[in-house]
This record gives sequence, structure tokens and C-alpha cells, in this order.
Amino acid sequence: MGGGGLIGLPAADGSAALRRHPDWIKARMPSGENYQDLKRLLRGLNLNTVCEEAHCPNIGECWDQRTATIMILGDTCTRACGFCNIKTGKPTWFDDDEPRRVADALEGLGLEHVVVTSVARDDLPDGGAHVFAETIRQLKARVPGMGVEVLIPDFNGEEAPLRTVMDAGPDILNHNLETVKRLQKPVRKRARWDRTLGVLERAKTYAAEYGHDVHTKSSLMVGLGETREEMTEAFVALREVDCDILTIGQYLRPSLKHLPLERYYHPDEFAAMKVEAIALGFKHVESGPLVRSSYHARDQVPGAELRAMRRRQATLDADGRVVPLAG
Repeated sequence: MGGGGLIGLPAADGSAALRRHPDWIKARMPSGENYQDLKRLLRGLNLNTVCEEAHCPNIGECWDQRTATIMILGDTCTRACGFCNIKTGKPTWFDDDEPRRVADALEGLGLEHVVVTSVARDDLPDGGAHVFAETIRQLKARVPGMGVEVLIPDFNGEEAPLRTVMDAGPDILNHNLETVKRLQKPVRKRARWDRTLGVLERAKTYAAEYGHDVHTKSSLMVGLGETREEMTEAFVALREVDCDILTIGQYLRPSLKHLPLERYYHPDEFAAMKVEAIALGFKHVESGPLVRSSYHARDQVPGAELRAMRRRQATLDADGRVVPLAG
């Protein structure tokens, strides 16, 4: 989900009407020493971040907290979801050595938490699952104090790619439901409601088989024409597959080529949805107008407080690179 200062809405005569966001749709301007430092380092390392590619409104806050979302497998998606601002087309880029390069880059950045995501790569035999898995392993070996979350595509519902990812043992496995059941086809025409729920359910099963303590997570957008009853149905469906973490955010139309925005939700409505979701048994819920999949991600990792403590206690080597404590 992207969004700028203006949103394009279709007018009754078919022309594009523009109206400003309500007052509560305001992101903090990117600033702060950590933000500037991380921006410089990431660009110097030539890493793609979904924070920038999707114009995330929380980039300033997240980067200032030394949390970033790295996008692997290139910047061109084989799908064209109606809400998404990522470039689509036929990918031409692939690098099997990317996991090592990502670990090389992140090893000295002092991140407390990283989210690794990707474009959909339906052109690859396993959808890029082996690259996800090796990236997880490299990061856990090289930066043991950092939480590792992966936000994965559905791999067309195939078992083997998902097993490959879960065998690597991410701290959080994130796969987004995105919207209510009725709106699945117009919002993400190549995905499926049941397939997404199946990915989340099987991820838990496979993690247990491999002896990993993995939390599952999903995200929903509002403002696309859904009803509150349909949102409740989605919450219940996610809990039925034992999804642990839920994020809920406002859809902001990236351009006139994307799905129209039906309405803005007031912050009080987001607060009410959070209360409802917590009551249904989610372990952690982020719900607000500017919440996105990776918002406050570092606070959702099992053992996040311990990781943060050990990161604060870490020392720096002669080149200023972080050296985590042993143990």
C-alpha cells in the first residue's frame, strides 16, 4: 500500500476527483540520526527496500528504530494486484548469491529486526523459496541478535517451497490475507482466500515438524468497500488457522490506475477492531490508519526484549561494525 498527499477518486462524471487525506492520515517526516545513517548505508549497499519501493508512510519511524524491510529477488513482480505500487512485468534479474550479499550488507548495520520480503516470482520453479531460506540461515548465523521475519508470496499453494522456507526457521512467517473474502478477486486476482489461509496453517505445522518456534502473521487493509461483519469473518478465519499476529491499516490509493478508495476509517474504528481482534485470541495486534505489514515488527518477535538488550550491549569493532555478544 502506498500513498502520497493526494488521493485520486473517481468522480460521478467519470473524471478523477482529488481530495486530501483527513487530518489523521499524517506520517512523521523522515528524520533522526538513525534514519539518515540507515538510508545512507542501505543505498551504499545497493539493497532494495520495500519501504522505499512502496512509498511506505512509516519509513521515517521504522528506520529511526533501526528496523528495515529488505526486498529480495529483484524489483519486478509477476503479479499485478490492484492495490500495490510495486513495479510489475517479466523479471529479468536473478542472483543465487543474493543471500550472502544481504547478510554481508546487514551484518554491520546494527538492526534489531529485519523483514525480508520479495516480489512474486512465478517464473521461478520454487518461486524463490530457496533464496528466502538461505537468506534466513545467513542472517541468523551472521547476526544472531537480530529478529528475522519473512513476508512471503503464496508460492501458488505448493507444499515444497513453503517447507523450504519453514525449515530455515524464521522468527515470524508473514503472509497477507489483504482483504475480506468477497473482495479477494478484484483486489488480488491471482491469489485465493483459502490458499492464503492454508499457507498460514501449514506454516505452523511445518515449523513444529522442524522444531522451530515460529509465529505467524497476516495483514488486512480497510477502505476497499468491506463491511465490519466481513472484517470479523476475516479475523475469525485467521484465528482458526492459529495466526498469532495481525496488522490492520488504511488502504491509500497509490494512483488513478489502482483500485478506488471507498472510505477512510476513523482512528476510533481502528481501536475498536484491535479490541475485537485481541478478544479473539491474537497475541499481538497493530491497528491504525498508517499501519502496514512491517509496522512495529521488531516488537512482535518472540524474545524481542532480550534481542534489544543484547543489541544495546554489543560492542563495535575497529571499523565500526557491530559485534554481538556470544551466547
